Amino acid sequence: MMLHRNMGLLTLYTAFPVRCHRQLKPSCNHLLKPYCFTQSQSAAMKSPLEESDVGISCYISPLPGFRGILKQRYSDFIVNEVDLDGNVVHLTSLDAPMETAEEHESKTTNQPNDKINSNDEDGVTVTNTSIVLSPSSDKVHRTAVHNFFKEKLKFLVTDTVDGPESSSKCIRVRLNSGGNNERGRGSKKRKGRDETPYDSRGSDHWPEHLGKFLRFHLCKENKDTQEALGVIGKMLGIQPRAFGFSGTKDKRAVTTQRVTVFKQHANKVANLNKRLIGIKVGDFSYVNEGLLLGQLHGNRFTITLRGVVADSEDTVKAAADALGKHGFVNYFGMQRFGSGSIPTHLIGAKLLKGEWKEAVSMILDPRDDDIRRIREYYKESEDIDGTLRQLPRFLVAEKAILQCLKKCPGNYLQALKAVPRTLRMMYVHSYQSYLWNHAASMRVQKYGNEEVVLGDLVYCNEESCNEIKEVKVNDSEYEENNDSLENNHLDEADALPSEGTCTSVKVVNKEDILSGNYTVSDVVLPLPGSRVIFPNNDIQQYYQDLADKDGVSLMESVHNVKEFSLTSMTGAYRRVFGKAKDFEWELIKYRDVSIPLATTDLDIVSKANEGDGIKNESLELELELEEDQLALKLSFTLPASCYATMAIRELLKTSTSTAFHKTLN
Repeated sequence: MMLHRNMGLLTLYTAFPVRCHRQLKPSCNHLLKPYCFTQSQSAAMKSPLEESDVGISCYISPLPGFRGILKQRYSDFIVNEVDLDGNVVHLTSLDAPMETAEEHESKTTNQPNDKINSNDEDGVTVTNTSIVLSPSSDKVHRTAVHNFFKEKLKFLVTDTVDGPESSSKCIRVRLNSGGNNERGRGSKKRKGRDETPYDSRGSDHWPEHLGKFLRFHLCKENKDTQEALGVIGKMLGIQPRAFGFSGTKDKRAVTTQRVTVFKQHANKVANLNKRLIGIKVGDFSYVNEGLLLGQLHGNRFTITLRGVVADSEDTVKAAADALGKHGFVNYFGMQRFGSGSIPTHLIGAKLLKGEWKEAVSMILDPRDDDIRRIREYYKESEDIDGTLRQLPRFLVAEKAILQCLKKCPGNYLQALKAVPRTLRMMYVHSYQSYLWNHAASMRVQKYGNEEVVLGDLVYCNEESCNEIKEVKVNDSEYEENNDSLENNHLDEADALPSEGTCTSVKVVNKEDILSGNYTVSDVVLPLPGSRVIFPNNDIQQYYQDLADKDGVSLMESVHNVKEFSLTSMTGAYRRVFGKAKDFEWELIKYRDVSIPLATTDLDIVSKANEGDGIKNESLELELELEEDQLALKLSFTLPASCYATMAIRELLKTSTSTAFHKTLN
């Protein structure tokens, strides 16, 4: 352990070197030991999660770290998505194409197959197939009208359509060709036998020459992706399932990404910019396919570390150069395991063991968060209705579980299945990531970071590979539907736990070592599943020992619920070492904390639209420091499955936990 005193500030670094004979010696924070919780330990866990708890313990570089504040301002952490063609996604224009606005106006005023009679006095529009009633902004009134038709006039069907103004709504009345107004499961909602299907995600009348999906660039500040799309969807009057995106982005940041929405016109979406706060949309185009999770090459990061304190600027420069040259251990970051005092991987272990009641309890139990009082209320009273009234919307898992337990008391498995699929699978994926992190630390500790060793797994693109295992990342357990992405527990890496396209691996033999065909950058480790192979060395047994201590079986399932079983999941592979592309850095002197040190897309479009009253709602810090401060600005691109926070960890040699950096702020 080393105590480092710089400029009157005490900075603590923990680094126990690993014995090895390589020039660049990796180091680990502690001697690795399998880490597990008993039920009583997990229930009583109050302290914040530490990096070592989830296997994050080694560094590549032996260079000393330094002090730096991460995310002091939202603009200190900028993320721009990189699409599959390698293009960095930016927000450059807020305007809808002029021709799109004209087409929309002509189509909505005169549908080609409908004869229209419009009464200008009361706003009623009559066509061959429907009557559109006059606009009403009273949602209660519209609901009463819908219910009247549903109960008294079942030969008619109603729905809500956009009115003549951007914020107005109208009720449309049509013949119900099905003969009744029942909308049970499996029925074709709002569709008559001889009618054009009505899709609640967008307009039922859509120009044939336009793609059915509107693609736009979403730039947001201090909001996660689901939250931002929830706001937009509410303004448009559409459900979250109408949107598609490639990956969720960090909340405490300024991020830009692509989004698709089903059957919405660009001018209508563009008009939202006047009302949106901390969110802007633009760069509109029409496409034939919606975006799916994983359809991105990676992310471009611009990260500013403020308040840098080191022995000298040379220390900072050397550390930055080493990060660009040698990379970092490609751990799953702390975001993967949740920010609460009950980590998601512990819940995942309960699911894998079939302990449904215990898993539900861990999700609902009090913890160190902002809603502890509500959780304690439920634990003491078991009042489901009272708890549901208090729970905020973003607690999707908790709400789904309680609503199910209200209908089916004691059915804990059904309650868990009521949680949106992406969220409930996150718990299991988190446990896979927990095993992977520990295995990666053991690999670095035992074998270093410079050479491929006998028994390693490597990505292999040769036809002559003797032992190849194919893993299709988009197999059943990873086929995510954006309809279920209603949680804010994901992170700036994309939601899938694997790397994507390169899926052929082999076990390194003596001939491979002698040939020198593989480098350490090819080395991978598996996320356990039924279709992966393990390294043919000590690391394989380490996986088994760690899982055994948690009571989890890697080779068989103790229950018949496939989605909560590793034997029913294909698994995946992940590179042990990550390296940033297009790596750049610079040192910046500053004194005024309120001045941004990097330019965001929001800054650019705000300046271009100053006359429109658009304002960047940044966190303002009214503070001017007495002396010049040092900041390190880094720009680099990482694959979608890599965590920028792990690159920063390698640089600073300090914890990346939110709690730690809040103390610096």
